[in-house]
Amino acid sequence: MPIKIPDHLPAKEKLLKENIFVMDESRAYQQDIRPLKICILNLMPTKQETETQLIRLLGNTPLQIDVSLLHPSSHQPKNTSKEHLQQFYKTISEIKSLKFDGMIITGAPVETLPFNDVHYWDEMKSILDWTTTNVTSTLHICWGAQAALYHHYQIRKRPLNTKLFGIYNHTVNVPNVNLLRGFDDYFLAPHSRHTTIHRQDIEEISELEVLSSSDEAGVYIASSKDGKRIFVMGHAEYDAHTLKKEYERDIKQGGACQMPINYFPNENPEALPPLQWRAHSNLLFSNWLNYYVYQETPYHLDES
Repeated sequence: MPIKIPDHLPAKEKLLKENIFVMDESRAYQQDIRPLKICILNLMPTKQETETQLIRLLGNTPLQIDVSLLHPSSHQPKNTSKEHLQQFYKTISEIKSLKFDGMIITGAPVETLPFNDVHYWDEMKSILDWTTTNVTSTLHICWGAQAALYHHYQIRKRPLNTKLFGIYNHTVNVPNVNLLRGFDDYFLAPHSRHTTIHRQDIEEISELEVLSSSDEAGVYIASSKDGKRIFVMGHAEYDAHTLKKEYERDIKQGGACQMPINYFPNENPEALPPLQWRAHSNLLFSNWLNYYVYQETPYHLDES
């Protein structure tokens, strides 16, 4: 079913070529249905690429989706033009009086910094608090998940000896949970991070549970038991080439760089990486939208 996006958003043309059903605002207003209102706090440096990745995954939904893009007002990204932000993005001050069915908070390239040293941390805390009262369910990704676990539950992130980088095998830890409905017993997902959250720290919080993990990558998905907060430590939204771009960036920057694990065919960085996690990623997002957003949100959001 269609996703409603702003007129002229660059992601539209690419998604249409992939046969992803999207419609712009002008066409959507002609349909007499109540769309799911989804807000995306995009903290990634490559904002347009992340927009495309997330909107692609939001395509498997029973209802029209109205996407709003959000960025921190206290941060000016280096890789996104002011014009793009002004045309397509809002800040929390512009939407704080509104309510949303669902929200996605992305990762950010600040994970090696202490949270209090992130220059937009105060604004981030206010946004996380706002989600508690204004969003039915929030899906946090990578650093966004670590930030939320720290702010809401005082769970600390831990540094890794080496970067967790590649495609890892995962298992389902909690049977019959709706978020993982239809998942295979084993499935693949990408990770790219320098820090982690220890499983025992999550398990010490009675209102949280670990839903999926990896022997190599650790916790993959955790959730509050009421489904209002979902924490995904990896990057289900990544394209086939995203890790390749990160690897080439790290090499160009001259730092110590390892090849992503289980990614390049025959360990050849010139070979085309296959997309091995598409089915699980689509299922993760569609399950979240259906069981944690659509089935739980009121028809009139102002009644929640």
